[in-house]
Amino acid sequence: MSRAIWIVILCAGTILGVSVGIRQSFGLFLTPVSMEVGGGRELFALAMGLMNLVWGAAAPFAGAISDRYGTGRVAATGGLLYACGLVALTASGDGDQLILGGLLIGLGLGGTGFTVVLGAVGRAAPPERRSAALGVASVGGSIGQFAALPYAQALIDGFGWSLALLLLAVTALLMVLLARGTVGQAAARAEQTDQTLREAFEEARRHGGFCLLTAGFFVCGFHLAFVAVHLPAYLGDQGMPGWLGATALAVIGLCNIIGTYVCGVLGGRYPKKTVLSLLYLARAGIFVGFLVVPVSEASILALSAALGFLWLGTVPLTSGLVAHIFGPAWMSMLFGIVFLSHQVGGFLGAWLAGWFYDLSGSYEIMWWLSVALGLASAALHWPIAERPVARLRAAAVIGSA
Repeated sequence: MSRAIWIVILCAGTILGVSVGIRQSFGLFLTPVSMEVGGGRELFALAMGLMNLVWGAAAPFAGAISDRYGTGRVAATGGLLYACGLVALTASGDGDQLILGGLLIGLGLGGTGFTVVLGAVGRAAPPERRSAALGVASVGGSIGQFAALPYAQALIDGFGWSLALLLLAVTALLMVLLARGTVGQAAARAEQTDQTLREAFEEARRHGGFCLLTAGFFVCGFHLAFVAVHLPAYLGDQGMPGWLGATALAVIGLCNIIGTYVCGVLGGRYPKKTVLSLLYLARAGIFVGFLVVPVSEASILALSAALGFLWLGTVPLTSGLVAHIFGPAWMSMLFGIVFLSHQVGGFLGAWLAGWFYDLSGSYEIMWWLSVALGLASAALHWPIAERPVARLRAAAVIGSA
């Protein structure tokens, strides 16, 4: 791949590293913030759930703007909103600042998350290297998760949770600078047609595979939000030391560096839908492990490592399927719609876990629900027809004539 494409991949991956990394560290703030503000764990969980929901709702619109006008300004605006949301979380009060902060961070993630920045990568990379390029860029999110968790934990230990959030806000401003590296990618649509946004939406809406992919990605969001927000608190309830929660999430991020890249490569060699089905099936098995394996430091780290290999591997596979079936021209917008389902799942995964905990004093219901949803998602992906739509097949025939 050319130097220009690598610049896009590296800037996009680093933006993902900052945005996803900071977002994945919010579970470390659940206990101290809930104790400070009061109201149980549900309030903080609700704020994080709304963050995921707003992120998903903003993603199709941010993606459509990025598809038409380029990624740079969208990502820069998202970085500013993200930083403002982190500052809002530091304000004292009765908990309203948690909701405001969650909403602002959700908007920020809409401009700096997977749908926008991976759209730039998908348009810049040649079709034969697209799956691998998406995998490399997605690895940035994994590296960010691995680096941000010990970074955030060190800030909390050294300065307290409020100042730690303020310093994370300063860190988030790096995304504004990195956005420059993705400027102008809307003009790089090697396969652009005269298809309008409305036509692209209608084509996808009528496609059965798009509906299955959207439903299946709901489960990914449910899983990720539940584990990222509640795993440290769950381990504390089991009598585990405080460092284990941050370490477990960091291990997930570390193993995901390898897992995401491998999934991107596998998606270029084997049917992406098959890899996705097997991935969700394996996740269900790991969640069973959290339920039946005796809790110890070794078992938690081993299960976290296994989960990490499957954590964000869904992203290059799912986004790659969207680009493969419908082409890259409106990839950010279409993947944004799929991602909205992911974030609805994220909202429910974060909020329901807090609600069930406050109701029963346990996360057991959520673990079993995660198992059932993993099996359902594996079944949903299997029948997807993994081939370009008729419009693209006809264009390929004409182009080769």
